[in-house]
Amino acid sequence: MEFRFAGTGDSAQVPRFGCDCAACNRARVFTSLQRGPCAAEIHVDGKRYLLDAGRMDLAHSCEIERPAAFLITHYHADHVQGLFHLRWGGGEPIPVYGPKDAHGCADLYRNSGVLDFQPGLKPFKPIKLESLTVTPVALNHSRPTLGYCLDDGGTRLAYLTDTLGLPMETERFLRAWEPDVVVLDACHPASYATPRNHNTITQALDIITRLDPPRAYFTHIGHDLDAECLDEPPVLPPNVRIARDGETLEDWGRMPAM
Repeated sequence: MEFRFAGTGDSAQVPRFGCDCAACNRARVFTSLQRGPCAAEIHVDGKRYLLDAGRMDLAHSCEIERPAAFLITHYHADHVQGLFHLRWGGGEPIPVYGPKDAHGCADLYRNSGVLDFQPGLKPFKPIKLESLTVTPVALNHSRPTLGYCLDDGGTRLAYLTDTLGLPMETERFLRAWEPDVVVLDACHPASYATPRNHNTITQALDIITRLDPPRAYFTHIGHDLDAECLDEPPVLPPNVRIARDGETLEDWGRMPAM
């Protein structure tokens, strides 16, 4: 399995419009430190699968390499907005899997174009995409949201964004499933007092402690967490790092942790 973080930001992204915090100003100067909408891609046996579709350059990247399918975590705009342009393209239909959500996002269901929306996935009911086994798991968010446990027969990776904590049945499943890699929402800094839809970095670390995977990445990062990391870098366990846009699993030993 080849895994790449296509975006690691929250809905405001980094830099955040109109913000002059140290993290946003730094990202305006050093584009490598910018964070796009949270998304990822995997390659398995020559097939490209996209996890979420919030990037506005999505149609361009899909022209370069057409995806075999989309796996959508939920239908908030920052996770599907790239589909609005892509759907009017040509060629073979592209399957789109996601949670059961009667409303979807705007008119994507009614005017799907090249997108082939599949019936809503059920938590803990695996599907097979050729050599990739995908098991959806329930997450805690403000609308129906799924995480995805991905198994290509060699690597087990759990992709868990957006969520505040984990439902008990999801955490129980993950402990039994024993992922090699966990990618987890850690949107807010430790100082954030009222998390609602996303973990603070402290909450995320607690989850990783309980799951105890060999490796973990934090994603869906807000500008305020980046700013807090600049002011006082968090002490992370050696198996945990804050992901960056464009990072791959193979970059683990080459990119400095934040």
